[in-house]
Amino acid sequence: MQQMQAMDDIDHRQLGRDSMFLMADLRLVGTDGEHKVRVRNLSAGGVMAEGSIKVARGNEVEVSLRNIGWVRGTIAWIQDNRFGIAFVEPINPRLARDPVTAAGDSTPRFVKPPLPAIDQTRLRKI
Repeated sequence: MQQMQAMDDIDHRQLGRDSMFLMADLRLVGTDGEHKVRVRNLSAGGVMAEGSIKVARGNEVEVSLRNIGWVRGTIAWIQDNRFGIAFVEPINPRLARDPVTAAGDSTPRFVKPPLPAIDQTRLRKI
């Protein structure tokens, strides 16, 4: 029966993750400097990142995710150059998949007016 429970936990853990490839900035809490890492998958509760930064299990970190900003977390596991970060507060991982928008321009493209029509009488043939 315990084996069935463990399998259910693993299945549920995988369901909420989005596989992706994004770049993010990471900083160790209490130190200066930021490091580039690759985000391999993301969920509301954490992220799997990959990079050359040396971290230890239990380190407090902050990671800057696209369209979300800085998120605080703790290193949960490490394997080679990959590591997992468990977030202190849950996030909405779908925001990281959205395209980056220009500051101050929150109007969706499909709502904006079309480009002005070209006056065909002012065109000349070449």
